[in-house]
Amino acid sequence: MSLNVFGFGCGTLTAEFARVMEGGEGHVTMPIPAFLIEHPKGRAVFDTGLNPACQHDPAARIGEEMAAAYRIGFHPGQEISAQLEAIGRDPGKIDLLINSHFHFDHVGGNALVPNATMVVQRREWEASRDPDKAALHGYDPRDFDVGHTIRLVDGEFDVFGDGSVTCLPTPGHSPGHQSLRLRLASGDVVLAADACYFCRTLRDRRLPRHVDDRDAMLASLDRLEALERGGAKIVFGHDPAFRSLVPAPPEAMA
Repeated sequence: MSLNVFGFGCGTLTAEFARVMEGGEGHVTMPIPAFLIEHPKGRAVFDTGLNPACQHDPAARIGEEMAAAYRIGFHPGQEISAQLEAIGRDPGKIDLLINSHFHFDHVGGNALVPNATMVVQRREWEASRDPDKAALHGYDPRDFDVGHTIRLVDGEFDVFGDGSVTCLPTPGHSPGHQSLRLRLASGDVVLAADACYFCRTLRDRRLPRHVDDRDAMLASLDRLEALERGGAKIVFGHDPAFRSLVPAPPEAMA
């Protein structure tokens, strides 16, 4: 099955490197990717980046503590809706919105893709409904509870029914984190999202400072490594090289 897949850079986060990878020194600037997947049965967006309010007053949107920990670089035109429109895609005609998880840099643009059905792991949704867990993980319902039809899935989910796009549960970073496997003509590609920030996260098992379940995240890394050994290319969640495997779209498309 033929797929068209494009990667967008929806701003950046700059943080203390040790916060996002054990042993990291200094600071690191990380891209915030989002992806468009076009299938004969419909269009899906995987993650939506930051909320546009972060372009003007990040602290007011994500809180003083998070804004201090993650310096945001995000400008008008980088929001997911503007990037879709720039290549001739109507954000109102996206069929599916697949969220890896509910952290602010992955769901902030959900409201900009208003008519899609949101696909998320049941465990992530249930964690977001628990006040204590939601507070612990920094979930903000203004980002993800914005009126979409919701499709809750448990474990692997074949998005289009032909094996070409599959949600893969990769918990640990958050309770119900999921990655996305794409079967392209050139071979399998796995959009890891925050299951694996960087190549070194996978190679050296250097986890972020704060995770939901360390053992579960290590098991998810084992799963990603097994997929890589089987020939899949891993697109790391915040690695500047993400576009080497999933190209940016051309400036204009029909």
